[in-house]
Amino acid sequence: MQAPADVSPRPYVAAAENQREFTAKAVIFGIIFGILFGAANAYLGLRAGLTVSTSIPLAVITVAMFRIFGRFGHDGTILEANISQTTGSSSSALASGVIFTLPALFMWGIPPSLMQMTLLALAGGLLGVLFMIPLRALLIVREHGRLPFPEGTACAEVLKASQRGGSQAKNVFLGLAVGAGLKALTSWLQVIPATISFKLPLLKKAVVGVDLSGALFGVGYILGPRIASVMVGGGLLSALVIIPGIATWGANRALPLYPETVLPIAQMSAQALWNNYVRYIGAGAVAAAGIITLVRSIPMMLESFRVGLRQFATSGSADDTRQVPRTERNVPPRVLLIGLGCVLVLLAVVPQTLGAVGPFWHRAIAAVCVVIFAFFFVTVAARIVGLVGVTSNPTSGMTIAALLATATVFMMLGWDDLTGKGAALMVGCVVAIAAGISGDTSQDLKTGYLLGATPSYQQIGQLVGVLTSAVFVCLSVLLLADTFGFGTQALPAPQATLMKLVIDGVMGHSLPWSLIGIGIGIAVLCELLRIPSLAFAIGVYLPLSTMTPIFLGGLLRAWMTRKRNDETDARVERGVLLGSGLVGGEGLLGVGIAAVAFIHGARPAGFGTAWAGSPLGVHLAGVAALVALIAWFAHRVRSP
Repeated sequence: MQAPADVSPRPYVAAAENQREFTAKAVIFGIIFGILFGAANAYLGLRAGLTVSTSIPLAVITVAMFRIFGRFGHDGTILEANISQTTGSSSSALASGVIFTLPALFMWGIPPSLMQMTLLALAGGLLGVLFMIPLRALLIVREHGRLPFPEGTACAEVLKASQRGGSQAKNVFLGLAVGAGLKALTSWLQVIPATISFKLPLLKKAVVGVDLSGALFGVGYILGPRIASVMVGGGLLSALVIIPGIATWGANRALPLYPETVLPIAQMSAQALWNNYVRYIGAGAVAAAGIITLVRSIPMMLESFRVGLRQFATSGSADDTRQVPRTERNVPPRVLLIGLGCVLVLLAVVPQTLGAVGPFWHRAIAAVCVVIFAFFFVTVAARIVGLVGVTSNPTSGMTIAALLATATVFMMLGWDDLTGKGAALMVGCVVAIAAGISGDTSQDLKTGYLLGATPSYQQIGQLVGVLTSAVFVCLSVLLLADTFGFGTQALPAPQATLMKLVIDGVMGHSLPWSLIGIGIGIAVLCELLRIPSLAFAIGVYLPLSTMTPIFLGGLLRAWMTRKRNDETDARVERGVLLGSGLVGGEGLLGVGIAAVAFIHGARPAGFGTAWAGSPLGVHLAGVAALVALIAWFAHRVRSP
């Protein structure tokens, strides 16, 4: 039964107890793990258009490392472990905002510098953390019984369980090793194919495939069978209905169909049909689904915004910290105001942040847009996350809304050239990061509230996490851009491509609106049928081969937990930790390959698949690797 809203929980560590908390060891571990998992999440987002929360695996790994140090007399407390995961987890949300937007600049041919990317990431991260300071008393404390904050509550339980012993960390480390090993075989040594695909008879240009990706398989287990099935359903619609339909309809058409200007449909491959037509249909579906999700949240948004303004206005009355319990001490309001001033100066005064936007007053207008949109969406995102969790936070919908408003303002001011498009995207980048960080921050504050942590230490830890991870996340994105490129099969960067299409459509009036309209119709139909429209739209937008391993992971979870008993929850927990490890392992090795390619000027050549003898042998090797991954994962989930 849900606790009443006015009853505060009894924290695991009492307010009067002074455990070690904000220590150098906790912060250093948080920084290191945050950098590693932030880079891994950046790779995952560029590959599949989604990221995962890293709070729980970071908490488990931190406890394991503290135990190792404990053998030498340097054991850690539960509050130190909480500070470590709080510091580290902010990097994942920061990575989401970066990869959802900035790759579009590379696609426009105006790649940003590392300094510019880092400054934008810092601005968004600081806004996300700072705006959450006055909202903590409302969303975390007063709304305790009404807002469950699922990831934050689960992370608190994991930390409590870790204090009592257990071997959860083993699953994370095994996942890291297997995810990295499979990525090495497919992309470094290249002895097995990265994708298995085959054509279907009877359907024109219908191709079915599966990526050999441990990360995507792990994501599927984390998401569960329902969302994974919906996503693969969208992929099947694209591969088996839309592409064959276009190919059949255009088989006798002699002229190219816009936006293609050279080849007629009959001469285009399935991949070309996807690039020229399905991508726009999927973009319309994703944009519509994101906006629908946002519109559905309007009552909550307005209430959150109203309460946020009130809480922000009253946060200036600082209490005497000597009379405030340790578990209620926030960062002083003057720090919030100083931080906001620094962000405004950074955006408006430092030319390197927003690039060649124009004179000071142009940058000042952009900075004001950033702060207004960021505050609005931070209050919205934090409350939505409190209800449904980080994975359901409609960050893309909020970013699209911010981009539409900003692009419209810029167009009215005559800034409709490439510089104006880039500036609008940068505004969206900062807003996306702020919204993502606020959701992550609120979950961490909930964890601390249940454990009895000191809020000011957590807020400082979150600021440290943003400041230290920003440059490494952006460096990872630059390395991946130089090695694989964005908008390619290796790294389609789906969310950033969508943001690019939105801005191009508003400022350039060049979108194929008939295709966009079909996508909008798909999203609306999903809503009418009560199908999760955003998940289905992502499936339409991404290649089927990307969705297939996600579906297999969700299917395995359904099969492993089909019987409700005492072991079911344990299997879910083991699988989530294994899946998180797979995501981290593949992502980290992907970034490692990019670093090697950057140093040597070329991607690793590998050994190739000639050893398999024939195309059939190559496919069989890929199938064997996939079956081995599934069998190993199932065995580990079953093992207590």
